Amino acid sequence: MAMDTLHPTFFSLPVVWHNTLVTLLTFAYVFSVPPLMDYLVTNHSLPRDISRKITHLCAGSSIIFLPLFVDGHWSQYLNITVFAVWTVLLVQKGLFAADDDQAVKTMTRTGEKRELLKGTLYFVIVAMICGTIYYKQPAGILAMAMLGWGDGLAPIIGIRYGKMKYYVLSDKSVEGSLAFFVGSLAAGLFFSWLIVPESFHVVKILVIALVATIAEGVSPKEVDNLTIPLAVIAACWVL
Repeated sequence: MAMDTLHPTFFSLPVVWHNTLVTLLTFAYVFSVPPLMDYLVTNHSLPRDISRKITHLCAGSSIIFLPLFVDGHWSQYLNITVFAVWTVLLVQKGLFAADDDQAVKTMTRTGEKRELLKGTLYFVIVAMICGTIYYKQPAGILAMAMLGWGDGLAPIIGIRYGKMKYYVLSDKSVEGSLAFFVGSLAAGLFFSWLIVPESFHVVKILVIALVATIAEGVSPKEVDNLTIPLAVIAACWVL
């Protein structure tokens, strides 16, 4: 895209500075979540598993900033900077963090720092792929939306209200899977409408949400942050 056809920028800034400003807004949003969760865990007895999944859901929702990025300039890929930084932080914290580290307290199930090197790290790697290879494409938007909201809600509902249990490669519940489906569908519809309205198609999004739900239901623990987006991207190719 030629520079003279780019969309207007904040305060008529050059594109690179506009996209840098949007990146800083994304940083402010993403880095505000762990301190808030830490406060709630420490002072209001918020369970670790709940804080972990709220953080997960909020991280997936960071794609809400994508419409603000101006396309057609290399700086559009600054959208993944926050996840690149978190990749480094998660490796460092997963290897060397103290037990009372903010990320350990709010992003792990058990308080074991090595957990950060599994599902949480997979999540930020997926986010970087969706923000580059699938930048503002339906596959990337739906993968992040359904991973964030679906997998964020499923354990919260399943652990607390799940009565009808089933087992494939790990313990799951029908209630948790239903929560995953509803969250995935809602997120898919909302973020598709917001970011890629030209690809908005209710039936396709519903089918993809169902595929993502099945993928989550049969995935082992710790790898669903990989299997869910892979299933979503594959379904987008097929459909």
